[in-house]
Amino acid sequence: MEKNTRVLIYEDNTDLRASLSQLLAGTPGLELAGALGNCTQTETDISRLRPDVVLMDIDMPGMTGIEGLRRIKSVSPGVSVVMLTVFEDNDRVFDAICAGADGYLLKKTPPVKLLDAISEVRAGGAPMTPAIARQVLKLFPRTPPKAAAPPEDSPANLSAREQEVLNLLVEGYSYKMIAADRGISLDTVRSHIKKIYEKLHVRSMTEAVSKALRQGLT
Repeated sequence: MEKNTRVLIYEDNTDLRASLSQLLAGTPGLELAGALGNCTQTETDISRLRPDVVLMDIDMPGMTGIEGLRRIKSVSPGVSVVMLTVFEDNDRVFDAICAGADGYLLKKTPPVKLLDAISEVRAGGAPMTPAIARQVLKLFPRTPPKAAAPPEDSPANLSAREQEVLNLLVEGYSYKMIAADRGISLDTVRSHIKKIYEKLHVRSMTEAVSKALRQGLT
């Protein structure tokens, strides 16, 4: 039997925390590991509650979600952290991505989309709402266009198909959207992304997108 995904919530809004808790507790395949109002004890929380995924509010008393994210990644880099925020704030998106966030969603994201995001991040994706994805595109200066070069001369030596997939990742496409757009299976998408990670020497989609934008690979 497949193991349930344990989800830990950090959210200081009592009503929203209760709502998210009910949603997760009532969803097959998910298990509510805990729901806390602040992230001041993240290292202890992660050790005690053993989550697979963390939903992390950015603005909380005592410690920001971004600092909580950094602490989680320092003690348990395998835990996926999806940031939740009210505003589409460029600086915070940038800080969260640099700190290792695995996804970035607005709090107004519909419940079904939030559940999809948890599944996506567990599958190695980096869920972002379209509005946030557009912000990500503005975060890094693009390098001047280079003269056309053969595929083997690409800085990361990506194949034509891998380059297509990377471009779609940068545009904010999910794994399912890439599969539909390119007419390939979800497993094939995962295979391409795994090779992209290896060639770019990154471990997550946010790292891949960041590196692609910084180095002008798209």
